Amino acid sequence: MISDSRLWDEDEVNGTRTGFERGPLRSRRQLQVAIASSGRFHLLDLAREFDALGVDVRFYSFVPRRRAAKFGLPRHCHVALLPFLFPLVACQRLFPRFLPRVMERLTCWALDLLVILRMRRCDVFICMSGIYLQAPQFAKWRYNALIVLHRGSRHILSQRDILARLPRAQQVTSYIARRELLGYDIADRIEVPSTQVVESFNFSPGHGRKLFLNPYGVDLKQFPLRKCALPSDPTVVFVGNWSYRKGVDVLVEAIKAMDNVRLIHVGAIGDAPFPDHVQFVHHDHVPQWQLTNFYHMADVFALASREDGFGVVLCQALASGLPVVCTEMTGGSDLAGLHGLARLISVVPAGDSQALRRALAQALEDATGKTGVAPITDSEREALSWRGYALRDLHSLNELCPAVH
Repeated sequence: MISDSRLWDEDEVNGTRTGFERGPLRSRRQLQVAIASSGRFHLLDLAREFDALGVDVRFYSFVPRRRAAKFGLPRHCHVALLPFLFPLVACQRLFPRFLPRVMERLTCWALDLLVILRMRRCDVFICMSGIYLQAPQFAKWRYNALIVLHRGSRHILSQRDILARLPRAQQVTSYIARRELLGYDIADRIEVPSTQVVESFNFSPGHGRKLFLNPYGVDLKQFPLRKCALPSDPTVVFVGNWSYRKGVDVLVEAIKAMDNVRLIHVGAIGDAPFPDHVQFVHHDHVPQWQLTNFYHMADVFALASREDGFGVVLCQALASGLPVVCTEMTGGSDLAGLHGLARLISVVPAGDSQALRRALAQALEDATGKTGVAPITDSEREALSWRGYALRDLHSLNELCPAVH
C-alpha cells in the first residue's frame, strides 16, 4: 500500500521551518486519513489540524456540519452521519433512560455500518475505542489501513474495577468492555493521553506495546488569558459531568471545610446530587466557547476525578491563566512536565478530601495574594495547543509506516 516508508518530509514535521508556521507539509504522497467519532470529542480538533498540515482527512461523525464549522473544521473534511442517525440521536437526547443498553448497542451498530458505507480509501483509520469495531476491521481488510485506536480513559478492565467500587456510579457494560478488548487486539497503535492510562495497561503486555502517549491540546483562540478583575470571594470552578466518577462528593467535602469559598459548577448533573448550599452554584452545560467566561470568574480550577484518562478542561483552564488542583487520575502530572507548567499545577491523591482541601487552600492563597502566581507565558500556552498535539500524532504515524506495506 505504501511505496515509501515516509509519507511526508520529516524536517517539516520536526518544525525546522521557522516557528511551526501554518501551511501544508511537503508530502511525497498526500496522506489519506479517516477519523471516526460519534460526537465531537478531541478527534474533530485533530481532523482540523491534520487538514491544516496538508493531510487529506475525512471526519465521520453525527456532529452537524454547521457545528463542526464553528470549531474550524472545513466543509470538505466533514462526512455527515446525522441525517441517517437523527431519530436515534434525538431519542437518546429526549429519553436518556429509555432502554439504555439496547440504545447503546443500536448506536454502535449504526455508526459502524454508516462509516463502512461512506468510507473511501485511507492509509490510516483513526477511531474512538469501544464505539467502533467493524469499521476499523473493514478499513484494514479493504484498504490495508493502519488502525489507530484512541482510548481516553484507563484500560477498560481497570476502569470497570474502579467504577465497580462505586455502586452509585454509572457502570461499564459488558457489551462495551468486550468491544474495547477486541479493539485493542485489532489496533496497530493505541493512543492514550496520560501516564496513568499507560500504567493501567501494564498487566496486558500485548496491548501495552501498542501504546502511544500524547496529551490532549486546546484551542488557544477560544481560551484567551483572563483580563477581568478577580472576584471578591475566593472562587473555585469545576467544568464537567457532576458524577461520582469525577469525585464530586470529595470536592463537596473539601469546599464545605473552607470558609468563604464558593464553587461554580458548569455542566450536566450526572449520578451525584448537587448540594443545596450557598457555597455551590450550578450552571447547565454551555457551548465550549462560552466556558472562558467562567474561567475568568474564578481563582482556581479543580478536577477531583477518581478515574479520568485526561481532563481536557485542565488545558482550557491553564491556557486561561488559571492555576489548577487535580488528582493523579486526570493527566495533570503529564501537563506539569510541559515547559514549566508545574508551578501552576497541584496534584493530589484521588479520593482524599483533606489533601484536596489543603491544595485548594494553598492555590487560592497564592492566586489571591499580593505576589500571586507567575502568569503563563506564550511559549507555555503554545505547548498546550492542538497543533502541537497533531504534530506529535504525525510523528507517531511516521514511525509506524516502515512496518506497513
